[in-house]
Amino acid sequence: MKKILVVDDEPSITTLLKYNLEKEGLEVEVAFDGQHAVEMATSQSFDFIVLDLMLPKLDGFEVTKKLRQQHIETPILMLTAKDEVVDKIIGLEIGADDYLTKPFSPRELLARMRAVYRRMTPVPSTPPEESELVNEKVEVGMLLAYPQQYTVSKAGTDLTLTKKEFELLVYFMERKNRVIDRDTLIQRVWQDELYNNSRTVDIHVSHLREKIEDDPKNPDYLITIRGFGYKFQEPTAND
Repeated sequence: MKKILVVDDEPSITTLLKYNLEKEGLEVEVAFDGQHAVEMATSQSFDFIVLDLMLPKLDGFEVTKKLRQQHIETPILMLTAKDEVVDKIIGLEIGADDYLTKPFSPRELLARMRAVYRRMTPVPSTPPEESELVNEKVEVGMLLAYPQQYTVSKAGTDLTLTKKEFELLVYFMERKNRVIDRDTLIQRVWQDELYNNSRTVDIHVSHLREKIEDDPKNPDYLITIRGFGYKFQEPTAND
Protein backbone atom coordinates (compact mmCIF):
# COMPACT_ATOMS: atom_id res chain seq x y z
CA MET A 1 0.00 0.00 0.00
CA LYS A 2 1.18 3.49 -0.81
CA LYS A 3 -1.75 5.89 -1.13
CA ILE A 4 -4.71 5.89 1.28
CA LEU A 5 -8.02 7.78 1.24
CA VAL A 6 -9.43 8.46 4.72
CA VAL A 7 -13.09 9.55 4.81
CA ASP A 8 -14.56 10.84 8.09
CA ASP A 9 -16.39 14.02 9.09
CA GLU A 10 -14.67 14.17 12.47
CA PRO A 11 -11.41 16.18 12.19
CA SER A 12 -10.05 14.50 15.32
CA ILE A 13 -10.38 11.08 13.64
CA THR A 14 -8.90 12.14 10.30
CA THR A 15 -5.99 13.90 12.07
CA LEU A 16 -5.28 10.81 14.18
CA LEU A 17 -5.44 8.43 11.23
CA LYS A 18 -3.42 10.67 8.93
CA TYR A 19 -0.68 11.03 11.54
CA ASN A 20 -0.42 7.31 12.28
CA LEU A 21 -0.63 6.18 8.65
CA GLU A 22 1.96 8.70 7.51
CA LYS A 23 4.25 7.41 10.29
CA GLU A 24 4.12 4.09 8.40
CA GLY A 25 5.33 5.80 5.23
CA LEU A 26 1.91 5.99 3.58
CA GLU A 27 0.56 8.93 1.58
CA VAL A 28 -2.81 10.00 2.97
CA GLU A 29 -5.60 12.05 1.40
CA VAL A 30 -8.66 13.11 3.41
CA ALA A 31 -12.33 13.68 2.56
CA PHE A 32 -14.92 14.94 5.04
CA ASP A 33 -18.14 13.97 3.26
CA GLY A 34 -19.39 11.15 1.06
CA GLN A 35 -19.78 13.16 -2.13
CA HIS A 36 -16.21 14.43 -1.96
CA ALA A 37 -15.04 10.87 -1.26
CA VAL A 38 -16.71 9.57 -4.44
CA GLU A 39 -15.20 12.41 -6.49
CA MET A 40 -11.72 11.72 -5.15
CA ALA A 41 -11.93 7.94 -5.48
CA THR A 42 -13.13 8.18 -9.09
CA SER A 43 -10.58 10.78 -10.17
CA GLN A 44 -7.51 9.45 -8.38
CA SER A 45 -5.95 6.04 -7.80
CA PHE A 46 -5.86 4.82 -4.20
CA ASP A 47 -4.56 1.57 -2.76
CA PHE A 48 -7.00 1.57 0.17
CA ILE A 49 -10.03 3.48 1.46
CA VAL A 50 -10.89 3.91 5.16
CA LEU A 51 -14.53 4.96 5.10
CA ASP A 52 -16.77 6.12 7.95
CA LEU A 53 -20.37 4.92 7.84
CA MET A 54 -22.07 8.10 9.09
CA LEU A 55 -21.14 10.92 6.69
CA PRO A 56 -22.74 14.13 5.37
CA LYS A 57 -24.24 14.18 1.85
CA LEU A 58 -23.68 10.46 1.17
CA ASP A 59 -23.24 7.86 3.89
CA GLY A 60 -20.67 5.08 3.74
CA PHE A 61 -23.18 2.63 2.27
CA GLU A 62 -23.95 4.96 -0.65
CA VAL A 63 -20.27 5.74 -1.23
CA THR A 64 -19.45 2.02 -1.39
CA LYS A 65 -22.36 1.31 -3.75
CA LYS A 66 -21.35 4.08 -6.14
CA LEU A 67 -17.72 3.01 -6.24
CA ARG A 68 -18.53 -0.66 -6.80
CA GLN A 69 -21.09 0.24 -9.49
CA GLN A 70 -18.29 2.07 -11.30
CA HIS A 71 -16.12 -1.05 -10.97
CA ILE A 72 -13.67 0.60 -8.57
CA GLU A 73 -12.44 -2.38 -6.54
CA THR A 74 -10.13 -0.53 -4.16
CA PRO A 75 -10.27 -2.32 -0.77
CA ILE A 76 -12.63 -0.56 1.65
CA LEU A 77 -12.56 -0.81 5.43
CA MET A 78 -15.72 0.71 6.91
CA LEU A 79 -15.71 2.51 10.26
CA THR A 80 -18.89 2.53 12.32
CA ALA A 81 -19.85 3.88 15.73
CA LYS A 82 -22.65 1.33 15.83
CA ASP A 83 -22.12 -2.20 17.08
CA GLU A 84 -25.06 -3.48 15.05
CA VAL A 85 -24.58 -6.77 13.23
CA VAL A 86 -27.03 -5.71 10.51
CA ASP A 87 -24.92 -2.62 9.65
CA LYS A 88 -21.81 -4.77 9.34
CA ILE A 89 -23.57 -7.32 7.13
CA ILE A 90 -25.05 -4.64 4.87
CA GLY A 91 -21.65 -3.00 4.51
CA LEU A 92 -19.99 -6.27 3.51
CA GLU A 93 -22.80 -7.25 1.15
CA ILE A 94 -22.64 -4.01 -0.83
CA GLY A 95 -18.90 -4.31 -1.33
CA ALA A 96 -16.93 -3.27 1.77
CA ASP A 97 -14.11 -5.67 2.61
CA ASP A 98 -14.04 -5.31 6.38
CA TYR A 99 -15.42 -3.16 9.19
CA LEU A 100 -14.09 -1.75 12.44
CA THR A 101 -16.23 -0.43 15.28
CA LYS A 102 -15.30 2.83 16.99
CA PRO A 103 -13.42 3.35 19.24
CA PHE A 104 -10.42 1.52 17.85
CA SER A 105 -6.65 1.70 18.11
CA PRO A 106 -4.56 2.85 15.13
CA ARG A 107 -2.54 -0.37 15.45
CA GLU A 108 -5.66 -2.52 15.01
CA LEU A 109 -6.76 -0.42 12.04
CA LEU A 110 -3.38 -0.81 10.35
CA ALA A 111 -3.31 -4.57 11.04
CA ARG A 112 -6.75 -5.00 9.47
CA MET A 113 -5.82 -2.84 6.50
CA ARG A 114 -2.73 -4.94 5.84
CA ALA A 115 -4.67 -8.18 6.18
CA VAL A 116 -7.40 -6.99 3.78
CA TYR A 117 -4.83 -5.70 1.32
CA ARG A 118 -2.94 -9.01 1.33
CA ARG A 119 -6.03 -11.02 0.55
CA MET A 120 -7.46 -8.54 -1.97
CA THR A 121 -4.37 -7.77 -4.03
CA PRO A 122 -4.12 -9.87 -7.18
CA VAL A 123 -0.88 -11.72 -7.71
CA PRO A 124 0.77 -10.55 -10.96
CA SER A 125 -0.03 -12.94 -13.77
CA THR A 126 2.86 -14.75 -15.43
CA PRO A 127 2.50 -17.16 -18.31
CA PRO A 128 3.08 -20.79 -17.30
CA GLU A 129 6.30 -22.46 -18.35
CA GLU A 130 5.92 -25.15 -20.98
CA SER A 131 7.19 -27.77 -18.50
CA GLU A 132 4.41 -26.82 -16.09
CA LEU A 133 1.53 -27.32 -18.49
CA VAL A 134 1.21 -31.03 -17.61
CA ASN A 135 -0.40 -31.98 -14.28
CA GLU A 136 -0.23 -28.40 -12.98
CA LYS A 137 -3.55 -27.14 -14.22
CA VAL A 138 -7.14 -27.61 -13.10
CA GLU A 139 -9.98 -27.63 -15.61
CA VAL A 140 -13.74 -27.72 -15.02
CA GLY A 141 -16.08 -26.93 -17.88
CA MET A 142 -14.79 -23.80 -19.62
CA LEU A 143 -12.70 -22.78 -16.61
CA LEU A 144 -8.96 -23.42 -16.74
CA ALA A 145 -6.69 -22.50 -13.80
CA TYR A 146 -2.94 -22.74 -13.30
CA PRO A 147 -2.49 -22.79 -9.49
CA GLN A 148 1.24 -22.05 -9.51
CA GLN A 149 0.86 -19.04 -11.79
CA TYR A 150 -2.34 -17.63 -10.26
CA THR A 151 -3.96 -17.43 -13.69
CA VAL A 152 -7.46 -18.48 -14.66
CA SER A 153 -9.45 -18.20 -17.86
CA LYS A 154 -12.96 -18.98 -19.03
CA ALA A 155 -13.45 -20.07 -22.64
CA GLY A 156 -10.01 -18.65 -23.40
CA THR A 157 -10.66 -15.25 -21.80
CA ASP A 158 -8.51 -14.33 -18.80
CA LEU A 159 -10.38 -13.55 -15.57
CA THR A 160 -9.21 -11.04 -12.97
CA LEU A 161 -9.56 -12.45 -9.47
CA THR A 162 -8.16 -11.32 -6.16
CA LYS A 163 -5.66 -13.66 -4.52
CA LYS A 164 -8.24 -15.02 -2.09
CA GLU A 165 -10.88 -15.45 -4.80
CA PHE A 166 -8.37 -17.41 -6.86
CA GLU A 167 -7.40 -19.65 -3.94
CA LEU A 168 -11.07 -20.29 -3.20
CA LEU A 169 -11.79 -21.12 -6.84
CA VAL A 170 -8.88 -23.57 -7.12
CA TYR A 171 -9.86 -25.24 -3.85
CA PHE A 172 -13.37 -25.79 -5.25
CA MET A 173 -12.15 -26.92 -8.68
CA GLU A 174 -9.77 -29.47 -7.21
CA ARG A 175 -12.69 -30.94 -5.26
CA LYS A 176 -15.24 -31.01 -8.04
CA ASN A 177 -18.63 -32.52 -7.12
CA ARG A 178 -17.83 -32.61 -3.40
CA VAL A 179 -20.04 -30.73 -0.94
CA ILE A 180 -17.80 -28.52 1.20
CA ASP A 181 -19.04 -26.82 4.35
CA ARG A 182 -18.13 -23.28 5.36
CA ASP A 183 -16.03 -24.33 8.36
CA THR A 184 -13.81 -26.43 6.10
CA LEU A 185 -13.39 -23.50 3.70
CA ILE A 186 -12.43 -21.21 6.58
CA GLN A 187 -9.83 -23.71 7.83
CA ARG A 188 -8.36 -24.52 4.42
CA VAL A 189 -8.58 -21.24 2.51
CA TRP A 190 -8.55 -18.54 5.20
CA GLN A 191 -5.49 -18.34 7.42
CA ASP A 192 -6.16 -14.96 9.06
CA GLU A 193 -8.25 -15.32 12.21
CA LEU A 194 -9.67 -11.81 11.79
CA TYR A 195 -11.85 -13.12 8.99
CA ASN A 196 -12.78 -16.61 10.12
CA ASN A 197 -16.57 -16.32 9.96
CA SER A 198 -19.07 -17.90 7.62
CA ARG A 199 -20.25 -14.51 6.35
CA THR A 200 -16.80 -13.92 4.86
CA VAL A 201 -17.14 -17.18 2.90
CA ASP A 202 -20.59 -16.25 1.58
CA ILE A 203 -19.43 -12.81 0.46
CA HIS A 204 -16.40 -14.23 -1.38
CA VAL A 205 -18.57 -16.87 -3.04
CA SER A 206 -20.92 -14.12 -4.20
CA HIS A 207 -18.00 -12.09 -5.62
CA LEU A 208 -16.58 -15.21 -7.29
CA ARG A 209 -19.90 -16.01 -8.95
CA GLU A 210 -19.99 -12.49 -10.40
CA LYS A 211 -16.75 -13.27 -12.21
CA ILE A 212 -17.14 -16.90 -13.32
CA GLU A 213 -20.87 -17.39 -13.90
CA ASP A 214 -22.87 -16.29 -16.95
CA ASP A 215 -25.80 -15.65 -14.60
CA PRO A 216 -24.62 -15.29 -10.97
CA LYS A 217 -28.19 -15.59 -9.67
CA ASN A 218 -28.58 -18.94 -11.40
CA PRO A 219 -25.08 -20.42 -11.17
CA ASP A 220 -23.91 -23.33 -13.29
CA TYR A 221 -20.61 -23.97 -11.52
CA LEU A 222 -20.78 -22.94 -7.87
CA ILE A 223 -23.95 -24.32 -6.31
CA THR A 224 -25.31 -23.67 -2.81
CA ILE A 225 -26.32 -26.81 -0.93
CA ARG A 226 -28.76 -25.55 1.68
CA GLY A 227 -27.86 -26.49 5.22
CA PHE A 228 -24.45 -27.86 4.18
CA GLY A 229 -22.31 -25.50 2.13
CA TYR A 230 -21.24 -25.37 -1.51
CA LYS A 231 -20.51 -27.71 -4.40
CA PHE A 232 -18.46 -26.98 -7.51
CA GLN A 233 -19.64 -28.90 -10.54
CA GLU A 234 -19.32 -29.34 -14.27
CA PRO A 235 -22.07 -27.29 -15.94
CA THR A 236 -24.89 -29.34 -17.43
CA ALA A 237 -24.98 -28.99 -21.19
CA ASN A 238 -28.16 -27.41 -22.49
CA ASP A 239 -29.95 -29.19 -25.27
